[in-house]
Amino acid sequence: MSEHATAAARKAALARLEARFGARASRNPTVLAQHGRGEAWHPARPPELVLWPESTEEVAEVLRVCHEARIPVVPFGTGTSLEGHVLATRGGVCLDLSRMDRILEVHGEDMDVVVQPGVTRRRLEDHLRDTGLFFPVDPGADASLGGMAATRATGTTTVRYGGMRENVLALEVVLPGGRILRTGNRARKSAAGYDLTRLFLGSEGTLGVITRLTLRLWPRPEHMAAAVCTFPEVGAAVDAVVETIGSGIPVARIELLDELQMRACIDFARLEGFASAPTLFYEFHGSEAAVREQAELAGEIARAHGGTAFRWATRPEEMRRLWRARHDAFYAAKALRPGAESWVTDVCVPVSRLPDQIRAAQADIAACGIPATIVGHVGDGNFHLILLVDPDSPEEWARVRALNERLVARALAAEGTCTGEHGVGLGKKRWLGRELGEEAVAAMAAIKRALDPHGIMNPDKVVPYMYEN
Repeated sequence: MSEHATAAARKAALARLEARFGARASRNPTVLAQHGRGEAWHPARPPELVLWPESTEEVAEVLRVCHEARIPVVPFGTGTSLEGHVLATRGGVCLDLSRMDRILEVHGEDMDVVVQPGVTRRRLEDHLRDTGLFFPVDPGADASLGGMAATRATGTTTVRYGGMRENVLALEVVLPGGRILRTGNRARKSAAGYDLTRLFLGSEGTLGVITRLTLRLWPRPEHMAAAVCTFPEVGAAVDAVVETIGSGIPVARIELLDELQMRACIDFARLEGFASAPTLFYEFHGSEAAVREQAELAGEIARAHGGTAFRWATRPEEMRRLWRARHDAFYAAKALRPGAESWVTDVCVPVSRLPDQIRAAQADIAACGIPATIVGHVGDGNFHLILLVDPDSPEEWARVRALNERLVARALAAEGTCTGEHGVGLGKKRWLGRELGEEAVAAMAAIKRALDPHGIMNPDKVVPYMYEN
């Protein structure tokens, strides 16, 4: 097919989809811009058309048309991604799944739930509030569950409950061309065939569109308590984390905020009476006696590393306030330098390597001279840097890029990963070969080619690919 014929077929197909979806289609420039970027620094790359499907069948219809006309498709959840996942690098269709937001089935006895991809984490939490069950994966942002699966999200509770990898039982996925497959069922384990569920977890929309999820639920703990403890310096706090995890204390959450991040959260969330010092946020789950024992042991370790006495929150509203302050760390950090662009990056290393990694990151930040905070899910070795860059300063951008290079290189040298949570997208794509080896990347590309021969699914993300006309 000639280039002119291909362009004409693409234009006709886009017009057909726009007419088919009517009010659930948009070419409004503002809407396109909103769907062409996430929450981080990557410049916007808007799609040509945004569609809002309401069923698996409509998703399949869109993918059939786009497969035939070679039109790129970018799935979109809530737009909270940080590594350029939703940028429409080759134009095409943005498939906004926010209207596929039904909670389809709750199986209380089996402790699982079936949802559509547009259901957000907080909405599911509210729906389950009176069931005695909860879904534990908590990345902070009120992300969609489909997006969380697509990026293999983790979060503050991963240290005890695991992330999406451990808590997704099955998926329904629409493949390019409109084929619909199920990757599993509601059984807690299976030895039947390839583990397709894990293949699509973390695929970042490059293999297909997730349209249904079966999720594992957990009993709501009998007793919960949160505590805050400050330290003289970040290294001491991280040393306390390593010892706490190594002692086998089953903390539900253990989160680090450095001094600058804590100051930002105090100002942003109006946390009265808290100190601008390196801080650990703890949460303990279990019976009242078990929580007391866990807290006493963790408190002894903290004091041995120079930590203060725990400041407790046991009432639900107090705990929600504390964790909301932690979850708003990104927005709190942005407020430190109004008008700045935020470069957010993360790495993850074995927990024993964490103290050296964070101390080195602190030294890099000091040498860089650009405001930056450190915040992390340190119980599983994952930490983030939020760097606040003058968007009009090429020199600052160059310094931040160099800092990010050193951060990732150190993590890989420590047998860690270039991203523990944010995913690959565009931002970390170049590191995959160094982390996993070129053969692993080639295997990923072969899977991509087999499932998406025309390369229409979220192009240019995760793996290199030769695109066909």
